[in-house]
Amino acid sequence: MKKPKRASAAKAKKSPKISAGRSKVALKRQGKSPAKSPAKSPARRPSRPPRREASAGEGAKPAINATIRDLRSKLKGALRRVAELEAAANTDFLLEIPNRRGFERELARAVAYMKRYRASGALIVLDVDRLKPINDSFGHAAGDEVLKAIATTLTRQIRASDVVGRLGGDEFALLLWNLSETDAKAKAAAFEQAIDELSFVFRGQHVSAGASAGVALLGVQSDAARALEEADAAMYVRKAHRRHEPRIRLVSS
Repeated sequence: MKKPKRASAAKAKKSPKISAGRSKVALKRQGKSPAKSPAKSPARRPSRPPRREASAGEGAKPAINATIRDLRSKLKGALRRVAELEAAANTDFLLEIPNRRGFERELARAVAYMKRYRASGALIVLDVDRLKPINDSFGHAAGDEVLKAIATTLTRQIRASDVVGRLGGDEFALLLWNLSETDAKAKAAAFEQAIDELSFVFRGQHVSAGASAGVALLGVQSDAARALEEADAAMYVRKAHRRHEPRIRLVSS
């Protein structure tokens, strides 16, 4: 009776694969599908970063930069033009020296400097004697030549720090630094003499012109407008003293 026991033991040792097969058959009979083991997913490759497409704003940057450069160039040109116009507004177009506006600006700056640093100087106003007869006899072109020669003469006799300007018509002004009253009057007399010695020839006639100069001292207490008035008044006093001297000589050649 030992043989039946061996048979049951043999049944127990059957492969689990057979049991699994029988369970699948049973599930199929019941209309159910057996569960599938999950499939291994393939290894993922590292994804590449997406390409960056140029936005509309980035595409417009070169055009914007070009526009900015163009505007800067135009602004630079405009500022240069403004500087040229300002210089022209302060310069006498005939004599190429400061006009009244330009000279008064230089005088105001000089007075402010003198007040701050306790410097000194002198203001000389010079009027060409009897320029009108030259204009009447030989025309305004002749008068312009006289004015040019006088401006050149005055410019040659001043230092680089000094200023000579034309106040208008036949009137000049000179701003001289660091001069005492004695030196300023001596300088005014030297200007008169240099202009007296100028000689011109118009239509075969020799013409000489003169000038009268008035002096006003500049210092810590000075005022630009008042100094111009003082020098102008002194110039008229000097002109009155020179009236008896002929400043224009017309001699037939």
